[in-house]
Amino acid sequence: MKISDIDSSVAQNAIQAAIEKANSAHLKMNIAIVDAGANLKAFARMDGAWLGSIDISIKKAKTARFFEFPTGEVGKLSQPGGPLYNIEHSNGGLITFPGGIPLKNAAGEVIGGIGVSGSSVENDHMVAQAGADVAAKS
Repeated sequence: MKISDIDSSVAQNAIQAAIEKANSAHLKMNIAIVDAGANLKAFARMDGAWLGSIDISIKKAKTARFFEFPTGEVGKLSQPGGPLYNIEHSNGGLITFPGGIPLKNAAGEVIGGIGVSGSSVENDHMVAQAGADVAAKS
């Protein structure tokens, strides 16, 4: 069985789209893309983006890839009493708030994940979606 994976040009195009979205909203972001195996494929730290958000952006991308759901959806399921309560302690640490989105190609196959951190979770998700939209055209 062949596993679909994001290639470098798609990853760079998704990073660029996310940067453009962040710039249009006057945001300073860390943007991470992982491949189908959840390995870091591309990364950008915009000038002035928080250092602490580097790790968060990478973990958001990995979380989205591992579970093939946006990180905000994983977060809803991981609340106290929820079926995934405490999942954020697995896999070397996950992020379960918005800003991570699985990346899919035009055929709908998961090819990686994008994670964005540096602003509110709503802004993080918005910027990640811009990158995901570009990958979906590949």
